[in-house]
Amino acid sequence: MNALTLPIADGWTIARRNALKIRRSPDMLGGVIMLPVVLVLLFAYVFGSAIHVPGMSYREFLLPGIFVQAVIMSAQITGYTLTLDLQKGIFDRFRSLPMAPSAVLIGQTVSDLLMNLAGLVVMAAMGLIVGWRVHTSPGEAVLGFGLLLLFAYAFSWVTATVALALRTPESFNNIATMVSFPLVFVSNAFLDSSKLPAPLRVVAEWNPVSTFTQAARELFGNTSAALKTSDAWPIRHAVPASLLWIAALLIVFVPLATRLYKKAVSS
Repeated sequence: MNALTLPIADGWTIARRNALKIRRSPDMLGGVIMLPVVLVLLFAYVFGSAIHVPGMSYREFLLPGIFVQAVIMSAQITGYTLTLDLQKGIFDRFRSLPMAPSAVLIGQTVSDLLMNLAGLVVMAAMGLIVGWRVHTSPGEAVLGFGLLLLFAYAFSWVTATVALALRTPESFNNIATMVSFPLVFVSNAFLDSSKLPAPLRVVAEWNPVSTFTQAARELFGNTSAALKTSDAWPIRHAVPASLLWIAALLIVFVPLATRLYKKAVSS
C-alpha cells in the first residue's frame, strides 16, 4: 500500500475495533442516543412556551440549534476515549504494530462519526414528533444533515487535539465542558442573537455554532421573513462559511493531533 491508502486502511481497521467496543459498551451509544431525546423534549416543552419567534414555531427554530449542540457534545467522545486509551496503555500496543501513526485518530473519528449519525437520526425523529418540519427539497435536507456530519467529523479532530494535549479524562472533561457551554449558549442556537447585548451579539454572530445553526436552518427551511437576520458575513453566507470552517478545522487540527499522538506514544 502507498502512503495515502495505508492510513485509510489502518484507520478503517481501528474504526471497526472501536465499533466492536461500542457494541460491548451499550451505555456509550445509549448516552449519544438518549441525550438528543432529552434535549429535544426539554427545550421544546420547557422553553418552547416561553420564547416567541416571529413568523414561525419556536420548535422549528430550535431543532437546528439542538442538532449543532448535540454534534458538539457527541464529538467530545473522541477526546474522552483517547484519554482513556492513553491511560490504559492501548497506544503502546499500537506503537508495536506496522501501522500509520494517523490511523488511530482516523479510526476514532470515523467511529464517532457513525455514533453522531445515529444520534442525528434519533433526534430528527424526535423533532418530527414534537412538531419540527423540513420545508425544503429532499436534496437540501440531505445537504443539511451532511453539513452537520462534516462539522461533527471536523470538530472531533479538535477534541482529539485537546485530549492528546491534556492526556487525562478528568482534565479533558473539565476543559471540554468549560469551552462547549459558552460556545453553544452565546450563539443563535436557542434564541435570536439580535436580542443579545451588543458585545455578546458580536461574539454570537461570529461564533461557528451560529454559522452552522443558520446554515442548517436555511437548508431545512426553518427560517422566517419576519425574523431579523444579522448583517454579519458568516450569517448572511452561512453555508459557504460553514464549509470554510470545516476546511479550516481539518487543515489545522488533523496535523496537530497527529503530531501530538506521535509525541504521546513516543514518551
